[in-house]
Parts: sequence; structure tokens; C-alpha cells
Amino acid sequence: MDKYQTLKLFDYSIFTSSLDQFDINQKSKCVINTLNQYSYIIAEKDPVYKKALVESNLLLPDGIGIVGAAKILKNVRIKKIAGADLHNYLLKKFNKTGGRFFYLGSSEETLDGIRKRLSIEYPNIEVGVYSPPFKTTFSDADNAHMVMHINKFKPDVLFVGMTAPKQEKWAYAHKNVLDVNVICSIGAVFDFYSETVKRPSKFWINLGLEWFIRLLHEPNHLWRRYLLYGPVFIYLVFKEKLSLMLKGQTQLADN
Repeated sequence: MDKYQTLKLFDYSIFTSSLDQFDINQKSKCVINTLNQYSYIIAEKDPVYKKALVESNLLLPDGIGIVGAAKILKNVRIKKIAGADLHNYLLKKFNKTGGRFFYLGSSEETLDGIRKRLSIEYPNIEVGVYSPPFKTTFSDADNAHMVMHINKFKPDVLFVGMTAPKQEKWAYAHKNVLDVNVICSIGAVFDFYSETVKRPSKFWINLGLEWFIRLLHEPNHLWRRYLLYGPVFIYLVFKEKLSLMLKGQTQLADN
């Protein structure tokens, strides 16, 4: 979207504006996704996932790796914007005037926790939820059922929490049949907000070490993301940096 500031990083246009500039009353369809070092590497091997990220209306820099890459490759300081930041922002904004939010994904337990907490903290927001079947691939009937539940509720905002890349690909495939203008893929935020999984404190987030604390708490789930893909991403960033430097020297020589 032209009205927002973005930074071209690799093949992606990263959102670098403040969330305060996001128009919550916009009439056009807006799909919001996040990019981190893990999703970048996975997308390089999954063209459908990459297409979903590239064609996002807003792509948030959700990770210290993306923030670091922007500084190393573009010499630009950007601020990390996590899915949880987007979630909190939209809740606060819509609670002032009233709104309807739908949560698609996760377990019934997690969704029940979200509903209960929202009723206390954001009483002006009406909530719809649906827990889809836990399977690798949804059938046409599964997809139709999910779309039906969402469109029947007619939300202002749809949050999809199925983990990446499943959630982004689902939103991309069905955005045109969903009766909602703002679609956000926010993954772990469902567990964070319901408190089935505790998010690291602001102290660690501000130090850029949220990933490390999450790794300590969920090593079996996250070790591959941070200990394997982390070094791979760093390698790719410096490889790109070297390529840019060599390209710059070649252009100087030609001149």
C-alpha cells in the first residue's frame, strides 16, 4: 500500500511505518503477514508460501534477524513489529468504538482462554472462534466450513493462527471469498494471549532476546528454528552483503 513506508529487503517489501498509521476503517481488503528469519528460509523452498508473503498488503518485520538484515544490507534502522504487537494494537483501537474479531485456529482450550480474557480486557469487542481439524491438509469440505463460520459472523478482523506457513497460505488462498477486510496471520499469539504459552517479558523483548527465552521454554519445538535456521539466515545475509559490495566495486570500475 503506497500510503505506508516500506523497505525493500531481499524480495520483500517490509512495513516500516508505525502501526498508528494503519487505517482500521479501510474498505479495501488488507492481508497482514509477518516475516522473520525462519519464514524467509522456508519461503525460499516453498513458492506458494513465498507468493503469499510477497503479495501481503502489509508485511511486518517480526524478528531481530530481519531488523539486523535491514541494518546490514540497507543501513536502515527499523523496529521489530511482532504479531502480538499488531494484535494488541487492533484490540485497543476497536475497543474504543466496538468491533467484531474472529479467531480461526488452535485448540478449543486456547480459543476459550482467548474469549474469556477478551471479555474482561476488551468488553466492546464481540468474538467469534473456530477450531479447525488438526491435519496437515484441509479437505474442500473443511475449507468451506471454515469460510462459512467466518462469513456468518462477519468480523471486522480475522486472526488466523495455524502456524507458518499453513496460516499464510490458507489466508492467501481464501482471501477473496472471506467477508472481512483485515486478515492477520499471527500464529503463536493465540497461545500467548490465552496464556497457554507465556510470552517473554518486555525486558527480554527490548533486549532483542525474546527468541532465546522462547527457546529455553520450548526447546523441542523451537530448536530447529533458532539453532539451525538462525545461522543459515546469518550466512545468507552476509552473502548478500558481499554480493552488493562486489557489485558496487564493479560499477565504480566501469565508471
